[in-house]
Amino acid sequence: MLKPSVGVALEGLPYIIIAAFTTLIFAVMGWWFLALVGLGLTAFIGHFFRDPERVGPEDAEAVSSPADGKVIKVSREADPVSGEMRQVIAIFMNVFNVHVNRMPVSGKVELIRYIPGKFVNASFDKASTDNERSVMVVTGKGNQRFTVVQIAGLIARRIVSWAEPGDKLKRGERFGMIKFGSRVDLYMPDGYVPTVSVGQKVVAGETPLATKRQG
Repeated sequence: MLKPSVGVALEGLPYIIIAAFTTLIFAVMGWWFLALVGLGLTAFIGHFFRDPERVGPEDAEAVSSPADGKVIKVSREADPVSGEMRQVIAIFMNVFNVHVNRMPVSGKVELIRYIPGKFVNASFDKASTDNERSVMVVTGKGNQRFTVVQIAGLIARRIVSWAEPGDKLKRGERFGMIKFGSRVDLYMPDGYVPTVSVGQKVVAGETPLATKRQG
């Protein structure tokens, strides 16, 4: 598995360097207005590609959020891999959220499938079936299968996956990111009760999305 840097995702370095270099050129040429614009753009790109450390939920059985953002759906829908009806929680990431994605549970990556598609607004329902996306299946404790779908958005044009089939990762570990605005859908096996609601803001690797039903 390819691991990102701590603090800033490696995928963001080319953008940051180009923006900073352009800003420097503007400043040397004495084009101060453009230099200020470039400085603001450099700061924005650096903020977008930030990759802070996170502390997971205290409950060892809890499913943690795979993404930063706002919950836009909590419902039961057909799993895109198995076709089974499952509990799904969808999280929308705007351009101000951290875009590094993290494992919702500890387990083994069984499958990663890239699906080309459109780039409609990721907050729309049809984005889960029409947009460019990457589907990852994880087998967790007790051979329970979780499906994590990274979905590109209106601005995003590239989904990055650091995980590979066969990787064994812990809950909260980084597995990928989506550049410039996107969405993540998490399909869970039966036996888990959602602990979030539509409109709630969540933090990747920290916010518990669901807990295991007792009994």
